[in-house]
Amino acid sequence: MPLLLLGFAIGSLLGLLVTALVARRAYRRMSALQERARQNERLAELGTLTGGLAHEIKNPLSTIQLNLQLLLEDVRPEDPVYGRIANRIATVQREGSRVKEILDDFLRFAGKIELKPQPVELLSLLDELVDFMTPQAQLQHVQLRLKKADSPVHAAADPRLLKQAILNLVLNGLQAMGDRGGEMILSASREGPECRIDVTDTGKGMSPEVRQKIFQAYYSLRKGGTGLGLAMAQRIVDEHGGHITVCSEEGKGSVFSVFLPVAQAVPAAIPATPA
Repeated sequence: MPLLLLGFAIGSLLGLLVTALVARRAYRRMSALQERARQNERLAELGTLTGGLAHEIKNPLSTIQLNLQLLLEDVRPEDPVYGRIANRIATVQREGSRVKEILDDFLRFAGKIELKPQPVELLSLLDELVDFMTPQAQLQHVQLRLKKADSPVHAAADPRLLKQAILNLVLNGLQAMGDRGGEMILSASREGPECRIDVTDTGKGMSPEVRQKIFQAYYSLRKGGTGLGLAMAQRIVDEHGGHITVCSEEGKGSVFSVFLPVAQAVPAAIPATPA
């Protein structure tokens, strides 16, 4: 009888432990979803408030750009100061265009994201990205290639937005590699209830301090960068119910991994991008 009671007590304790672990995991997931909802609500409100401001800024910017062009036309090429004036006007025009690009990037980041999820075959999507980005990679002496999987990998995703997120990761890797050349590999695999996309580069890598900040909006180590590329990629993946991780070692490169839910129903033929 004592052994029976002891076994019953141990079994009860184990049951309580399992229940506590499940409850703790569910609580963490619920907290993460609530925080994501609060963040999206703040971003949407911010996007609404700044949308009108951005519109008001763009109007005078357009007027400035037009008048700069008219001013340049009023200066004669034979004038001794033509070259200096033309260079200064070009500088102002370039900076005005940069302000407009920053506004557009911010509005895309802070605006509402409307997903149109469908089963997407990831290898086909990545193959399209490799084909699209190969010319730029070749200019940097980077070999961009797709690592084939043994079988198709289908994720539940919005193909247009997912392609934008992965493109941002690829661009980030190419920028990290600069003109030194190297290799970048894209791959997709199935891991239980999730799909995994890896973007691996042989760039300069990152320190632990930098890794903690790379997904923050407006944080950039590149001169002239807006710092929204990785932040936007993370937001898109979060909206899909997925997450991004990064492993990096200084001097050796980085691996960005995107985890997405597996598509539950897979049609016979699935386009990587909408028609």
